[in-house]
Amino acid sequence: MAARALLLALALALSACAPMAGPDGGPRRLSTVTVSGVGTVIAPPDMAEITAGVVTRAPTAAQALAQNNQAMAALLQTLAGVGIAARDIQTTNVSVSPQRRPGRDAAPTDIVAYEVVNQVHVKVRDLPSLGRVLDQQVAQGANSLSGIRFGLNDPAPLLDEARKRAMADARRKAELYAAAAALKVGRVVSVQEAGAASPRPEMAARAMMSAAVPVAAGEQEIQASVSVTYVLEP
Repeated sequence: MAARALLLALALALSACAPMAGPDGGPRRLSTVTVSGVGTVIAPPDMAEITAGVVTRAPTAAQALAQNNQAMAALLQTLAGVGIAARDIQTTNVSVSPQRRPGRDAAPTDIVAYEVVNQVHVKVRDLPSLGRVLDQQVAQGANSLSGIRFGLNDPAPLLDEARKRAMADARRKAELYAAAAALKVGRVVSVQEAGAASPRPEMAARAMMSAAVPVAAGEQEIQASVSVTYVLEP
């Protein structure tokens, strides 16, 4: 009796999953449409990343390194003084290289000085303080500043909003195609995220002036794209 009940339940489940019959008695295929949707969110940045460093030259490598160490220690102390946390400061490059006289035939004995480079990657999470941070670094001996890149401390909420807009864009396109075919958009069959772009700088700049270095922060663009398949109904 139990075995018969089990077989009956299995038969009902399979019949529920089976495709509907068409006019000719065969299975009727669902009409579907697959579209892509793109969603974009624009927001002002609230943090920046910079590369700062000290370059020193001296007749000997030891002298150049000693001078660099002293200047770099002052630079790191200054960063801490303007509110940069230790976790937001990371050394990215330390090098010692000989400087020779110009010319293709320079011999190893033609070394005229040694150059020491020490660079750190710094995250400035309080964006309004960026100008002051740059000014203080230069004042304390930083003679190498490069790679300023703006970003967002927490882009996740904006990325989620971009995903919602991408889905809305896909729905709009699906309804457009369905109306052209005299059909209606039904349920969603599948959703696949085609890509979610990291924030990237926008051309329109928003000037952010500080008492020290003037900085144009611009805007960040966050973009998400999806591929969605809908059922088309009569």
